[in-house]
Amino acid sequence: MSWLDEVKWDDKGLVTAIAQDAASGRVLMVAWMSRESLQLTADTGIAHYWSRSRQKLWKKGEESGHLQHVKELRLDCDGDVIVMQIEQIGGIACHTGRESCFYRRFENGGWTTVDAVLKDPHAIYHP
Repeated sequence: MSWLDEVKWDDKGLVTAIAQDAASGRVLMVAWMSRESLQLTADTGIAHYWSRSRQKLWKKGEESGHLQHVKELRLDCDGDVIVMQIEQIGGIACHTGRESCFYRRFENGGWTTVDAVLKDPHAIYHP
């Protein structure tokens, strides 16, 4: 039995993956991994995901340069969530140019943006 067989893949062959900053502990993003992307992540030490919107394998930072170097991979007790301790190159994980995809906080009955844009997304991603 392979270590990949211990993962409980959903009906689409995916598992939830959480990228957490290894230094600060902040959750930077949540995405999906396929068997192939998890294997590539383990083999290369660089986070790879499955893009549900684009329906393709996705190396985080392939366009922006904001790679995620994986320091540790963990599987939860149910086998259906991966948590990665990562070093976020460039300090930006979100396509909006922010450190984290979780930049909105619930306040006074609505969502408030609480994190600044560190770099204009137009300067990160070229059409």
